[in-house]
Amino acid sequence: MVPSPLALLLALGAAATALAEPLRFVDCGSIDGSIQEVNVSPCPTQPCLLHKGTSYSINVTFASKIESQGSKARVYGEMLRVDIPFPIPEPDGCKSGIQCPIQKGHSYSYLNKLPVKSEYPSIKLIVKWELVDDQDQMLFCWKIPVQITS
Repeated sequence: MVPSPLALLLALGAAATALAEPLRFVDCGSIDGSIQEVNVSPCPTQPCLLHKGTSYSINVTFASKIESQGSKARVYGEMLRVDIPFPIPEPDGCKSGIQCPIQKGHSYSYLNKLPVKSEYPSIKLIVKWELVDDQDQMLFCWKIPVQITS
């Protein structure tokens, strides 16, 4: 039997959570949800050192204040107050650990990957991660400082 992609993602998330410490983050406008915890693994200290050619596990636990048929992630690198879109492999929140439709008052564990490409410059910046509902309102938005390094 071949495990489903969701089962693999959940297993990866569980393994990543075992290695992750909750991060200090800035809530940047969560309207339709409230963040309970943000984990990036591996990231033992802040700012997170993100090594080129490595992929990092993201696990966000949040509670929804609304009902939504779906959700979509948007990730940015913020430099000098400018948001530069940062591609992620799976922007669909319903394929990232969230059981859809999203229900009001329920807690969810959002799981995804943050790949750091080799061609990225070695710089300090802010990672801004948003998850929007089907009305394009913020389920969550958080920011953490990172340093991209070789």
